[in-house]
Amino acid sequence: ADYGNSRIQKWLSGPSNGITVAGQASGISGSNATDLQHPAGILVDSTGNIYIADTNNHRIQFWAQGALSGVTIAGTGFMGVNNNELEFPYFLALNENTKTLYISDYDNNRIMSYASGASVGTVAAGGNGFGTSYTQLEYPVGLYFDSLTNSLVVANSAAHNIVRWILGDNSWTQVVGISGIQGNSSSLLNLPMGVTFDPMGNMYVADAYNHRIQFFLSDQSEGRTIAGITSSPGMNDIQLNTPYSIRLDNQLNLYVVDLGNHRVKKFLRY
Repeated sequence: ADYGNSRIQKWLSGPSNGITVAGQASGISGSNATDLQHPAGILVDSTGNIYIADTNNHRIQFWAQGALSGVTIAGTGFMGVNNNELEFPYFLALNENTKTLYISDYDNNRIMSYASGASVGTVAAGGNGFGTSYTQLEYPVGLYFDSLTNSLVVANSAAHNIVRWILGDNSWTQVVGISGIQGNSSSLLNLPMGVTFDPMGNMYVADAYNHRIQFFLSDQSEGRTIAGITSSPGMNDIQLNTPYSIRLDNQLNLYVVDLGNHRVKKFLRY
């Protein structure tokens, strides 16, 4: 998701130039079906279709593989607090079995759930105002759907923690960090933005304002820095500057959206 250029770029393995697969290659933003306006997050399903958090258009666009335009599947294009509206959606997660889509509705401090084909969502997590209590979220960003526990793991960015919200429950349990407390020790976070898991249940966190990627063994709350240097932003090969989003490939190589450096970094399997 090339946020500043309002487009989605695809990079094949090897080439130094990307291909625009959604939005305008020129970088011009807009609100038409062929346009995007500062998309913050994407996901690609098992058949190659792209779901795009079209952040500043307050909508989610579905871009079928090879399509020249998108279809709005959530949001109205205008910010709002109703269940058919979004306000700066950031990241997405998908239940591949049911095609239920989960959206981090950033400014509404909630996670919205949209069943396949639905025009109105339901609140899956948060929605109780801005705050650090167990029933609230504070600017949620990264999302991971855990099919084994039927839960969402949320990078609760401004509360500086990662939380698990079992679907159907009315509160979260803390995974790592301490709600409302920022820090740079092995057990604390500072504006976590991205979260993902490997098949063994180990967790990876983009710890944005600590400029590092933290690795947590399954069920452990003490992390190890596996990329970047804690509290030392920079642009050399061993540094990161505000890492934002993370993904693993099927060999468990790690890809990091290094936001402050306008690049994507690849780190070999840890």
